[in-house]
Amino acid sequence: MIFLSGWTVPLRLARRDALRAKGRSVLVLAMIALPVLAVTAADVVLETQDVDSVESLDRQLGSATASVTVNLARGVVQAPDPELYSSWSDAADTIATAEQVTGVLGDARLVEWRASTVGVATEAGRADVEVLEVDLRDPVADGLARLDEGRLPRTDDEVVVNAALAAKGYAVGDRLDLTGPEQDDADDSADPVVVGIAESAEARGYPVAMGPLGAFALPDRDLEASRSWFVDGDEVDWAEVRALNELGATVLSRAVVLDPPPLPAEAEEMVSSGDDAMATVVALVVVMALIEVVLLAGPAFAVGARRQARSLALMTATGGTPRQARRVVLASAVVLGGAASILGVALGILVARLVLPVAQGRNDSWFGPFDVPWPHLAGITAFGLVSALLAAMVPAWTASRQDVVAVLAGRRGDRRPSLRSPVLGVVLLAAGIGLAAYGALGTGSGEVLIAGSAVVAVLGMILLVPVVLAGLARVSGRLPLALRYAVRDAARHRTRTVPAVAAVAATVAGVVALGISLQSDQAEDRATYVPQLRDGVGAVTWYGPDPQWDRVRGALAREVPDADVVEVRGLGYDGGYSDVRLRRAGDGRLLTGWGSPFGADLLVGPESLDLTDDLRPGDRERAVAALARGAVVAFSTAGSEGDQRLDLRVRTFDEDGEPTGPASREQVAALVVRVDDEYAGPQALLSEDAVRDLGISVRTVSLGLTGTAIDEDQEEELAEAVGALTVDANVYVERGFQLDDEIVVIQLVLVGLGAVLMLGGTLTATFLALSDARPDLATLAAVGAAPRTRRGVAAAYAAVVGVVGAILGALVGFVPGIAVTYPLTSSTGSGPFLDVPWLLIVGLVVALPLLTAAVVGLAARSRLPLVARLD
Repeated sequence: MIFLSGWTVPLRLARRDALRAKGRSVLVLAMIALPVLAVTAADVVLETQDVDSVESLDRQLGSATASVTVNLARGVVQAPDPELYSSWSDAADTIATAEQVTGVLGDARLVEWRASTVGVATEAGRADVEVLEVDLRDPVADGLARLDEGRLPRTDDEVVVNAALAAKGYAVGDRLDLTGPEQDDADDSADPVVVGIAESAEARGYPVAMGPLGAFALPDRDLEASRSWFVDGDEVDWAEVRALNELGATVLSRAVVLDPPPLPAEAEEMVSSGDDAMATVVALVVVMALIEVVLLAGPAFAVGARRQARSLALMTATGGTPRQARRVVLASAVVLGGAASILGVALGILVARLVLPVAQGRNDSWFGPFDVPWPHLAGITAFGLVSALLAAMVPAWTASRQDVVAVLAGRRGDRRPSLRSPVLGVVLLAAGIGLAAYGALGTGSGEVLIAGSAVVAVLGMILLVPVVLAGLARVSGRLPLALRYAVRDAARHRTRTVPAVAAVAATVAGVVALGISLQSDQAEDRATYVPQLRDGVGAVTWYGPDPQWDRVRGALAREVPDADVVEVRGLGYDGGYSDVRLRRAGDGRLLTGWGSPFGADLLVGPESLDLTDDLRPGDRERAVAALARGAVVAFSTAGSEGDQRLDLRVRTFDEDGEPTGPASREQVAALVVRVDDEYAGPQALLSEDAVRDLGISVRTVSLGLTGTAIDEDQEEELAEAVGALTVDANVYVERGFQLDDEIVVIQLVLVGLGAVLMLGGTLTATFLALSDARPDLATLAAVGAAPRTRRGVAAAYAAVVGVVGAILGALVGFVPGIAVTYPLTSSTGSGPFLDVPWLLIVGLVVALPLLTAAVVGLAARSRLPLVARLD
């Protein structure tokens, strides 16, 4: 009560001041409430999306007390939820039986279930479908599915499908056209009938079908490796779970998940390591967000303290203490910060509720129940209040140390900056650079160290902003009036200018650092990308036995009728196969590795040369000439090239992989062609003469597609059409390096967020400064300044805040941005890669501040009523 008694009057004054200065109060509320709203909405959506072990029990167990899955394993170690962690130390020859499981669980009833993936014919061709075999009418299965239309299956020739599979051409009453080795052997009349549309409790956006055991003709051989049962009986405790673990079973027990025991040491170490990393990332994000909010709200409190300067001076002159003066300013932060936090949390919950359907529509799994994490929201509310208090601390401290005589006389201005702050700023900036360098060159959690270095460097930069502004004021003598006034006014009123400049700088630093890391990561992906074919060329490859190329050609004629089809022949599997190896006599192997988009590592004839772009200029003509004279064209990543004699070894195998005879060796004339170290093409090209001399069989291994541009829709339709023929075929179209859609979204969000924060900080600081400088601008008008002068001053002030903040932020952002490229782009062994997004940086440092200045200049009032200088 003693503590609260000292705050009663300041809080009353703060409430009245907030109601009196409605414009500034709304601005502060928005500055604090908007981040709180955004974080609250994101937290609620993520918590609702994140289905934890308890929330997932019904969708995984139905009404069962547990689910037991036995594998070829012994000595299983698991977390209470085996999906979080499970491992085993020994392999077993056979799996545990149902009798062994019931021996542990007593009189419990076991209901077998099986999950797998099957192929289903669709209107476009073929699609993979997740299937669940279990009796959905059994009470133990309640909760696994929600019936929307029709009825549940009663026999093993009836199934239900979800809406995603129904959209591919199935309705109640249709037969589900199963495809695959086991299903194709059966008569079409054995395909199950769709008797209902039912949504799986887990899957939403991809095809799912459910039916009794045997409905999908799953292979019985899978039962030798794994079997699963739902347990209908008494609760399964942790002791029974551990006993089943000894049998090689993983167990999801409802009772254990609801009342979890301590984790085994091995599981606890694995789970906690992920939690620690996530906690570190969350802490860094919270710290950076806190800094940003403090810096954005700081100028508003600085202007509020400036408006109260005369009242505070009178209070001090009549005996008030510096502590009381600080409390008056801090009380405004308590009132406005508390109101903004509560408002932001309430609106955040509402926004989360509104955006949940949109988020659910873009997710393939069902969200959990609407989850409002009140402990998290309490922390977010405290975050908003603390950010407001931190934003008001510097103005409060300055107000408690103001020169009472100067303020009562109508003079304004901050004290000269102390040397301690810039010295500390230099130290922090140097520490940030050092941490970034250590994270870049050291081992371990380099990215986390570099992220921490960014926070330290930003704090150091904030302490150096007053020195930068003072230095600019000293050299501004030759600038135009409006710009000179803006620079000197910014330096003179540092309590409102420094936070604004620092807020812009912190935003730009984060955007630049992330921009450099993303762009460099893309540069690595682009540089290490190895094209399989010439750009725009496609290939259809059949990897399995008995390829049906006539049917593939028919699909090509339907889907890409304008394409030129090139037949590629090579050594492929056809009941047996030949293993051919080429070596130099003394140098050993020619390639470090090989492969081919055509389904064979040794091709016949020059046809594939028209489909790839691997050779240097002139090498293609030399290769065609070598094949014409009967030589072998061999590829090499090292050593000499040109015409050589190579050792060629041939071994043949039957369909069981057994050698059919001794290996043959001979020397052949070859043209060795150099290729890049990243080359992953075939070993060599054989001529027709070489194939005949070696006595090996060749076949068509692929069909190349040229002469037309195959768009992505055509590729998808072609893949489904070929997929309807076999699961052993693959369709590929070379499009070069493609930027991931997720990266594009991140870049757009990054640019948009940076622009919004920069505009918000700059506009806020500018209009607060103009409001604070009304007496000065009125005096300028009184002594003959033109109306456009105020517009010029407003635009100049926005340019000073934006440009100075952007330059400082870009310089600081380069430190973590460049540092993070070392651990981020060195994994391939060819890095690090550094690619600076200069267009983004120029836009942030030059274009956006100039745009902001233009907007401010057009929006500012050109005429003001004449007022006295004394407040």
